[in-house]
Amino acid sequence: MINIDESSLICDLAETYKIYDYKQLPASKVAVFSCGLRDESRIKQKLSGQNIPLNTLLLAGINDNLRLLVWAKTKDGQKGKNQPESILSKLVGNNMNEREEVVFDSGEDFTRMRKQLIGDSTNGGEE
Repeated sequence: MINIDESSLICDLAETYKIYDYKQLPASKVAVFSCGLRDESRIKQKLSGQNIPLNTLLLAGINDNLRLLVWAKTKDGQKGKNQPESILSKLVGNNMNEREEVVFDSGEDFTRMRKQLIGDSTNGGEE
């Protein structure tokens, strides 16, 4: 964690445990304190590649769905016009409505991919 972003780790340790100089502690204690940080801590978010806290993403999704439900009851909603923009897609930075199309060349390719995704347990372990 120190090699990834020492400043974030220092801030998280100070905020959570009131540790202002982690170098005065044994490395094993710093490791324990670091692993005990919340998932929303700066360093853990950086390690997971998450720029936005999960709670924020969930609230944005809830907001988007509520806005869609209300919009659907309006005249514009009945006509499919002026649909509200998704806050969640703006936060994530991509168009969540676009899905990548997957094409298989044969039924065997599809079966092979299906087995990889769900495992071999569907056929009772028999080939």
